[in-house]
Amino acid sequence: MSYRPETPLLDRVQSPADLKLFSDAELTRLAQELRAETISTVSQTGGHLGAGLGVVELTVALHAVFDTPQDKIIWDVSHQCYPHKILTGRRERMGTIRQQDGISGFTKRSESPYDPFGAAHSSTSISAALGFKVAADLGGHSPTGHGDAIAVIGDGAMTGGMAFEAMNNAGHLKKRMFVVLNDNEMSIGQPTGALSSYLNRLYTEAPLQDFKAAAKGAVSLLPEPFREGAKRAKEMLKGMALGGTLFEELGFSYVGPIDGHDMDQLLPILRTLHDRATGPILLHVVTKKGKGYAHAEHAPDKGHARAKFDVVSGKQHKAPSNAPSYTKVFAEQLIKQAADDPRICAITAAMPDGTGLDLFAERYPSRCFDVGIAEQHGVTFCAALAAGGMKPFCAMYSTFLQRGYDQVVHDVAIQRLPVRFAIDRAGLVGADGATHAGSYDVAYLANLPGFVVMAAADEAELCHMIATAAVHDDGPIAFRYPRGEGEGVEMPERGEVLEIGKGRMIREGARVALLSFGTRLGETLKACEALEARGIKPTVADARFAKPLDRGMILQLAREHEALITIEEGAVGGFGSHVAQLLADEGVFDRGLKYRSMVLPDVFIDQASPKAMYDVAAMNAQHIEAKVLDVLGVQVLDQRA
Repeated sequence: MSYRPETPLLDRVQSPADLKLFSDAELTRLAQELRAETISTVSQTGGHLGAGLGVVELTVALHAVFDTPQDKIIWDVSHQCYPHKILTGRRERMGTIRQQDGISGFTKRSESPYDPFGAAHSSTSISAALGFKVAADLGGHSPTGHGDAIAVIGDGAMTGGMAFEAMNNAGHLKKRMFVVLNDNEMSIGQPTGALSSYLNRLYTEAPLQDFKAAAKGAVSLLPEPFREGAKRAKEMLKGMALGGTLFEELGFSYVGPIDGHDMDQLLPILRTLHDRATGPILLHVVTKKGKGYAHAEHAPDKGHARAKFDVVSGKQHKAPSNAPSYTKVFAEQLIKQAADDPRICAITAAMPDGTGLDLFAERYPSRCFDVGIAEQHGVTFCAALAAGGMKPFCAMYSTFLQRGYDQVVHDVAIQRLPVRFAIDRAGLVGADGATHAGSYDVAYLANLPGFVVMAAADEAELCHMIATAAVHDDGPIAFRYPRGEGEGVEMPERGEVLEIGKGRMIREGARVALLSFGTRLGETLKACEALEARGIKPTVADARFAKPLDRGMILQLAREHEALITIEEGAVGGFGSHVAQLLADEGVFDRGLKYRSMVLPDVFIDQASPKAMYDVAAMNAQHIEAKVLDVLGVQVLDQRA
């Protein structure tokens, strides 16, 4: 039986404007109801939990003080936006969150006027807030009008260099805008780096610990007669405590730190800032990820992302699987390789759990580095590690590696440095939707000279590719693998080193050859079963490499079959395009080969289960079967006629 909390105040909220009618005491109670509603919702749907629970009071306070949607609240990453969505007219649709045809788990411009800027990747909110403010000053048109711009950014996201680029620009332009630093001491994983230590000192060192004194330290907000004396006192206190504030050096008036769960602090300070601010303000609020739900608070990731769960016990409802996850296979195999080679090290960007490197760090802590949400730095760090004689494995999600692409080109590829890229979450990933799809890495890596690009067809193949990468010292090498469990194949104890640029034949057939790159191989073999019932027996091969291509195997398939179909979990411009280039260069098309390439379509595919997303992409077994029949000219009667 589902848990449904009593929410008399929340039941009266149809839009944020209704919050203006509540007293401060009622807003405090509303926050309690909103937290209970958020827990109830995520227990039934799964999704991001801890981040939203940490900003419940802040969400209520911001919507109560500012006038949204005219005022623009921009949630960085936005996995914390579930309470915001509940307050902005989407409460009745929360049961569809992250599901096919449902609402997004992130902010999305097409979904609501209260989502002024879409997000899902980190460290973008301050740039966006500044852009909205400048657009307003320049007379730009906005359907909801122009007002204030408020960026809400976590301390983890603040480690991203883009956040400081934006703050530097905002401090220079001196526009009235607000940055709320939501400091919960972690992003998805535990905090890392000097900024985390700096923020920790800010709220542990007296006298800044006393918020009510510190809040009044935003000198520019005081009436003129009091400013000079307050400024001298403030500088003295800052010098005694910390020797200066980083954010004020960037041109922001710094206010805080304050308790982000105390409405008696949040509401009056936000009202003061709203009424008096003339330039850029940074409000530092300290919160607790997972606040108010013990099972989230005590989880290692503070309940960041959860499957459906029982509210009382906190137990998650996950379907059992006999196959290991690709991520775990990567971690375990890398640990085995590192046991034999002390030069192997591992690097991730704020995703130690998601990439499996938390396991590697337990075994080899001195050889594992979490650089924070800083993919650009992470890639160049790996490049220099390689130049210094180490064997770095750069483990990042495909969608996040995009953020370091210039460094991949300039610092790795041009210098031909042997960085090993372990690309997790390749292909379509499900409920996170288009923002997290690993659609483009084959296309953006395989066009770089000297790059080796591999894709694992199953978890055993992943073992072989890790072993191959470990011994490859002639330039950069990448291997990609999807989210979730493997195929359940027999696993080797250790991977075998593959010959670079050599694929493998899976089965011999006639007329049509199916050349798979990645884990669509399983769907390809399913399609073959259906085709054999029609008397068609395709040849099937696993390419293994998009670069360098197995020229001999591909040209042989082209010579011996009337049709060749490539299948990959990537966008146009990837493996199939390289095969087509080879065939064109060799004049194969002049001899009448029928060639087709099955790739992800040229659209952003919305959230759904991975299988449903591949149905949209027309890349499941039935679609492969249909493609074969079409290219061979086999007419199939519609059984529904």
